Amino acid sequence: MKLIGMLDSPYVRRVAISLELLGVPFEHEAVSVFSTFERFQFLNPVVKAPTLITDDGTVLMDSSLILQYVEATLTEGRTLWSANATARLAQFRAVGLALAACEKSVQLVYERQLRPAAAQHEPWVKRVTGQLLAAYAALEAEVQHQQALFQDTHSQSTVSAAVAWQFTQSMLAREVEASRHPGLQALSARIEPLSCFLKFPPTGPGVPASGREA
Repeated sequence: MKLIGMLDSPYVRRVAISLELLGVPFEHEAVSVFSTFERFQFLNPVVKAPTLITDDGTVLMDSSLILQYVEATLTEGRTLWSANATARLAQFRAVGLALAACEKSVQLVYERQLRPAAAQHEPWVKRVTGQLLAAYAALEAEVQHQQALFQDTHSQSTVSAAVAWQFTQSMLAREVEASRHPGLQALSARIEPLSCFLKFPPTGPGVPASGREA
């Protein structure tokens, strides 16, 4: 099984760390949707990261669907979701907020870094920034008031929140002030030094000095 995509994408990194925590072996191929577009297109004509190529050659996309497939077929019952329905619902909310923050972060990065300045639409930037800040305000509240959800490393709420926060802080620290999100800052400081996170850093061969994958 092969995971395709650059680890500076929060979606690719989320999948890689989750697979590691689930004990699912895989090969990671760091292919860029920008600098190695043709190689990515050969592997997946849609050129979407992350891409998972299963052992039978099936090509899957979307981080959540990839992880749903993995947990349903490859983990022998191991899961990053709580068995308790109430706790699982709270995890769903937290992960949804983290993924919304990822989405709005990527939109803002693309608008600022890929679109020519003359073509940037400030009302759109303002709207996306507002959505980004709302997502992180809500996620910060979850971290502060649902602390049990984020204590266990083997939890999708922990993984998704930490990965999203790292990406946003690396790219949009001025827009999303760390001082206003002490819970997320503490979570990141506790989680990022762990071996499963260090094994898949958002840097490495092929990662551009500026600009990010998505």
